[in-house]
Amino acid sequence: MFEAKRPLFPEILGLHGRWRAARPALVGVDGITGWGDLAVAIRRTANGLAALGVLPGDRVGIVMSNTRATVEATFGILAAGAVAVPINLSVSDDAMRSMLSDAGVRALFITADQAERVSRLRVGISTLLPTACFCSGAPAPDSWSDYESWRVRQSDAEPNFNISEDSLCNIIYSSGTTGIPKGIAHTQLGRLDWAYDLALALRYHSGARTLVTLGLYSNISWAMMLCTLLAGGTLIIHPSFDAARALAAIQTHRITHMAMVPVQFQRLLGHPDFAETDISSMQAMMSCGSSLAPATKAALFRHFPCGVIELYGLTEGIITTLDPEDAQGRLASVGKPIQGTDIRLIMEDGHEAARGETGEIVGRARFVMPGYWNRPDATEEATWTDAQGRRWLRTGDIGRLDEDGFLYIVDRKKDMILSGGQNIYPADIEAVLREHEAVSDCAVVGVPHSEWGETPLAVVVPGAEGGDADALKAWLNARVGRQQRVSAVVFRPDLPRNPNGKVLKRELRKLYSG
Repeated sequence: MFEAKRPLFPEILGLHGRWRAARPALVGVDGITGWGDLAVAIRRTANGLAALGVLPGDRVGIVMSNTRATVEATFGILAAGAVAVPINLSVSDDAMRSMLSDAGVRALFITADQAERVSRLRVGISTLLPTACFCSGAPAPDSWSDYESWRVRQSDAEPNFNISEDSLCNIIYSSGTTGIPKGIAHTQLGRLDWAYDLALALRYHSGARTLVTLGLYSNISWAMMLCTLLAGGTLIIHPSFDAARALAAIQTHRITHMAMVPVQFQRLLGHPDFAETDISSMQAMMSCGSSLAPATKAALFRHFPCGVIELYGLTEGIITTLDPEDAQGRLASVGKPIQGTDIRLIMEDGHEAARGETGEIVGRARFVMPGYWNRPDATEEATWTDAQGRRWLRTGDIGRLDEDGFLYIVDRKKDMILSGGQNIYPADIEAVLREHEAVSDCAVVGVPHSEWGETPLAVVVPGAEGGDADALKAWLNARVGRQQRVSAVVFRPDLPRNPNGKVLKRELRKLYSG
């Protein structure tokens, strides 16, 4: 009998290094890295971690901006059988310390731009091995090893670690839009299956040239990174998002694939260079992180020949996509579950919602997380069990299905406003607000009310010519249901968002609760 064991990511990338050695794997500010060189760097990093005492299953923190070394460290950790813990660079020092301590990291990789803050935090992390802290880029702080010089001293032999399909691969901490961040754990096989299924849904192939502008700690960037590298394509990595630089890269590097959050697409479309940029190389692009406004989606279809694939999903493991071929007449939809996955909409009593009714979205997939790290309580809270005893992941999102089975997101369950005993979904009000020419961006939140318990408040980013709050309130309230009428409209220069573009409504509720 032939061996039936499936190769996991470390082996797949090693094979790319053997058979695609001269082809580019990474393109960034620090040059071009071929597949052969990337495979060697991954092996050296894995062997070096093992030599320091990092064991399979140990967690290793990644506090790094977007560089070649970030990719090497990430997959070196996986090749060592350890668990990658990428940290969102925008979180506070206290949140970062909490995440690294919660994961119990044994080693740390950082880039020089993060050295000062992480040096302060490192003191309080008792699980760190004495010499397992590495800094990429000069100057390295005292007591840290320089990553580049450390890596080249390690063996480039093929690692022979016992990595099973059920071994943990990564812990990605939630953005915390709805409360305390939780560590979302995935297995080696789960992440591989996720990449296979996503790559098919998002149309990746070995010729893909993928532009990455979000931080490599983001699950959105992991989607692009894993899909591209699984297929043997090329990642073009930018240190951060800049509309002019992104447009130039699309034309110069003949970008075929990319994923962005809605605000990034809006900035691309609105940039003066957009009309003169050659975007004919684009084959597939994905929008995710938050709902894409139908007007923006329509503009993307007008200007990009490939259209846009809108993805709704959770890092925990649920994905739907609206394919370009299905978008006409359904621009407000987020599509259907990708191949091999399933969703249901459930009512408060656990029964399934009928078509056209709203309910909480739950889902099943082969790549759903096994659970939250060290949080069995949170894992159980996120689980719904059907009559057959099957476990489904609860999303906390409210949706509805049309007669053809296309999903529409109504709102976050925790963002729902309960006013006078009636459920009010802010997204319904926001959709009307966006129709007004004076509204550039908006969010509706519930604020305390002495009579109704809660009442909707509209927070608006005005357009270039400004606006009148009282006039806008009157215009809006004339167009929504009586219970949806807002108590006030307040103007702000911008809305607080996380790095994935989601509006931080809890911050708005806290700000305006008085």
